[in-house]
Amino acid sequence: MNVGGSDELAERFEENRGHLRGVAYRMLGSASEADDAVQETWLRLSRADVSGMENLAGWLTTVAARVCLDMLRARSSRREEPLEKQAAVMPLRKMDPEQEAALADAVGGALLVVLDRLEPAERLAFVLHDVFAVPFEEIAPIVGRSETAARQLASRARKRVHGAAGTGCGSSAHLAEQRKIVEGFLGALRAGDFQGLLAVLDPEVVVRVDAAAGRLGAGPREVHGAENWARGALAYSQAVQTRLVQPALVDGRVGLVLASKGRLFRALRFTFEQGKIEQVEIVAEPANLEKVEVQLLED
Repeated sequence: MNVGGSDELAERFEENRGHLRGVAYRMLGSASEADDAVQETWLRLSRADVSGMENLAGWLTTVAARVCLDMLRARSSRREEPLEKQAAVMPLRKMDPEQEAALADAVGGALLVVLDRLEPAERLAFVLHDVFAVPFEEIAPIVGRSETAARQLASRARKRVHGAAGTGCGSSAHLAEQRKIVEGFLGALRAGDFQGLLAVLDPEVVVRVDAAAGRLGAGPREVHGAENWARGALAYSQAVQTRLVQPALVDGRVGLVLASKGRLFRALRFTFEQGKIEQVEIVAEPANLEKVEVQLLED
């Protein structure tokens, strides 16, 4: 690659910035961390000898992936402060900036939650291959494995992302029915439609809230009746970015996940009866969230 000077190098980098940010955001689940990774990629490019480089875009993708892998490994080793402690000092209304919400909405908040459950090398192999079509021969040296091992990493990740639903989920027809009910609930929540919520809730619905969810919402640990919970759900929706609430398979049934910067913040498990939501479990305790199995719904 012939580059006339630093200005031309910077121009070529800017041509690739959007792609690099997309890679980094899917890897890290955080807009600010993605920007940090892109900036580090630029710094490494500015120090590199590009005189014989034939594929700048490929080189940048590889470097950005390695930067993200290092960041993920560092994140795993230090295990950041629990989300409930973050929320305790941060008002729910400010849990995520608008830009973060828009990015999560575009990429898919449920996908980010599932990716967060993967090991760093699995996440990198899956994102690069399945999302950005990077060949395994290029992924292998990034993760320090053979090409066959890189394929296995992506395969394991794929099964965790799209794997078969858990025990008790029922047939695909049942899942489709559950999804329709949950999407009706979420649509009414986003529209502030009280009657729409009542339409999908059993009149005697029982909602159980774990300790962390009760503290964050300053509400009771158990709620009975559709009208009572519909009012509480609408009040809570005014304090959060409802676009960050996404349908997903939660322990084998269609439920809802709420993520902050790609990290699972709350999970709603539903029990259905005769086309309505009969029971709800709201999980927010970090130890409980770790046990929740989340998978993507098939389109």
